[in-house]
Amino acid sequence: MLSRRNLLAGALAAALPGQAIQPARAEGGTFRIGYQKNGILVVAKQQGAIEQALKPLGVSVRWTEFSFGPPVLEALGVGAIDFGQTGAPPPVFAQAAGNTLLYVAAQDAGGSGEAILVPPGSPLTTLADLKGRRVAFAKGSSAHYLVVRALEKAGLAYADIEPVTLAPADAAAAFARGAVDAWAIWDPYFAIAERQPGIRILASAAEIEKPTNFFLGNRDFTQANAAVVQAVVSALGDVAVWCEAHRPEVAALLSKGTGVPLDATRRAVDRSVYVIAPLSETVVAGQQRVADRFQALGLIANPIRVRDAVWTPPAPPASKG
Repeated sequence: MLSRRNLLAGALAAALPGQAIQPARAEGGTFRIGYQKNGILVVAKQQGAIEQALKPLGVSVRWTEFSFGPPVLEALGVGAIDFGQTGAPPPVFAQAAGNTLLYVAAQDAGGSGEAILVPPGSPLTTLADLKGRRVAFAKGSSAHYLVVRALEKAGLAYADIEPVTLAPADAAAAFARGAVDAWAIWDPYFAIAERQPGIRILASAAEIEKPTNFFLGNRDFTQANAAVVQAVVSALGDVAVWCEAHRPEVAALLSKGTGVPLDATRRAVDRSVYVIAPLSETVVAGQQRVADRFQALGLIANPIRVRDAVWTPPAPPASKG
């Protein structure tokens, strides 16, 4: 019988023609990045920043777009990509499933680019009004955790709502036709939805719990190619500093790179925080709380230890003299 892992590997191979699923490779090959329609990776792609950083190492770059975080982690786990970025929950679900990922760096919590939305004419005015309602979100995504925390804040249990787990595009369609009562979503989908008259924000992540994003690597690749990963993280740090100081230019690059309308992109950029840092003890503890909440709800089968998946870069060689 084929395992889910083998089936997924086959599906990814079909989805990424010409991009062979390979084991960890020595430096000098191709660095494969999974990205979504927003954030620092898109800016870096448009600027060619990672290509420039890896050129001295003789490493080329290949980019693959994903619609949301969990598929990025699935691709990372089977070796279809080497590196990607997601919100906090996808690596929790992936680690619980035995995915060989490593947390490489964090994008500090901040901003309010995620929210629970209600459609025009909705009678819902508070989080408590979600009781008994159909709430759409992508399973295992940052929006999933936003819903969990929102229910806690309102004194509701997870069982008090009817979860409707849909990928962003499908959730947008269900929301538009009135098939769900609320939708938890992140930018740029959030910013695009805000363009529609009458759509209201029931609560934003800034009011509930500001999210942390993570840069993640395939464990085997990262451990075998530390210099490559360190060069990429350093380049992304430079991109992040530039983003903080050049928001209009960031919006233009993101809009061009994703096809998202410029006005929606500007809204998303204005509420973003572009700061990349190593994983501090505070960040690791916060991610452990995310994992513990999902485990307590029975959404992951077994408890996990986030610390076990945190990458410790090798120390630079001691200078002689």
